[in-house]
Amino acid sequence: MNYQGELGWYYNSVGDRAPAWTSVEYLYKFLLGNQGIGPYAREVGIEEIQPGDIIQLRLGDTGFQHSPIVVNLLGSPNPNNILVAAHTYDTNNRPLNTYLYLEYRCIHIAGVRKW
Repeated sequence: MNYQGELGWYYNSVGDRAPAWTSVEYLYKFLLGNQGIGPYAREVGIEEIQPGDIIQLRLGDTGFQHSPIVVNLLGSPNPNNILVAAHTYDTNNRPLNTYLYLEYRCIHIAGVRKW
């Protein structure tokens, strides 16, 4: 757990958790900026996406709103053959191209620090 307040990565309970557990933007900022304990990542093109990575979706005019996790690739990565899992509406192995999104960004999980 990384107890860095708004910039951390921790979950003790529904009332005691870092914003990165429920906010798409905080998750993005944490993963790309984390220099401490926990996962860290970099933004990549879709051609570099791998199972375990995150694809954030902009579904409307208010920024990115959804963070499904890549669970499988059915060939060379593109929106037509990436399968994802998500919890807002429980889904597993859902094709990415079935979402009605305006834009996506790909986050490759580069590793995790366990100090």
